[in-house]
Amino acid sequence: MEIFDWEGRRIAWERAGSGPAVVFCHGTPWSSWLWRPFAEALSGDFTVYLWDMPGYGRSSKEPDHPVDFGVQADAFQALLTHWGLEAPHVVAHDYGGAVSLRAHLVHGARYASLLMADVVAIPPSGSPFFRLVKEHPDVLSRVPPYIHEALVRAYIGNASFRELREGDLASLTAPWLGEEGQPAFYRQIAAYDERYLAENEAGLSRIGFPVRVLWGTEDTWIPQATGERLAAGIPGATFSPIADAGHLVQLDAPVALATELRSWLSVSARLPGGVER
Repeated sequence: MEIFDWEGRRIAWERAGSGPAVVFCHGTPWSSWLWRPFAEALSGDFTVYLWDMPGYGRSSKEPDHPVDFGVQADAFQALLTHWGLEAPHVVAHDYGGAVSLRAHLVHGARYASLLMADVVAIPPSGSPFFRLVKEHPDVLSRVPPYIHEALVRAYIGNASFRELREGDLASLTAPWLGEEGQPAFYRQIAAYDERYLAENEAGLSRIGFPVRVLWGTEDTWIPQATGERLAAGIPGATFSPIADAGHLVQLDAPVALATELRSWLSVSARLPGGVER
């Protein structure tokens, strides 16, 4: 793991492999942990980059640092510059969709291609629990730790169509526990601002690179219809549902997702053996 110091924040990131650059963007309440197995599998043909957004995973979680979409897009653009990447392939999940889109539409970040899986990218978005937290972030951040842990475990578990393995659930929950993690969990939800998503949707027609949208058919956090509308708004974008997968498509349908990733990236990067879909 390496650290990128940016505007008082510590952004954790890592790189592996060789070949065309592929950057993975996570969402909330997740971290780069979700993408790591897929990045490792692709590292034989690609140079893969993982990073934790400020306020998430192994990155710093200072209470006075904003963590909204605008800040995350700024951080992503700064990271791309730090890495010296002019036009990488980008793979995004959940909030990572909004962040990567804003980095392109507002800051001019260039991508060779963009694959988005069950992303928060255009309105509307947010589960009932998400909306409850936004209304009472200060109160919930002070609940006893055992109640907080139960809430986070239930919230994360609800994102999966299949029951999560205990080890996976523990890994996803761990960054949000303790004196630093608990308030950070509610702080990042409170920072949600749907205006950024409306701005993204208004700019979709300006996207000129290849885009593919994947969606779990059983996603109860963001309905498939939203993913279809997202793809329809981007010139030339393609859409594909992933059967028997919820919002946590990485854990619900890892084989189907890995197959889609390799096929898409092989064609986009013009690797030998790439098959058009």
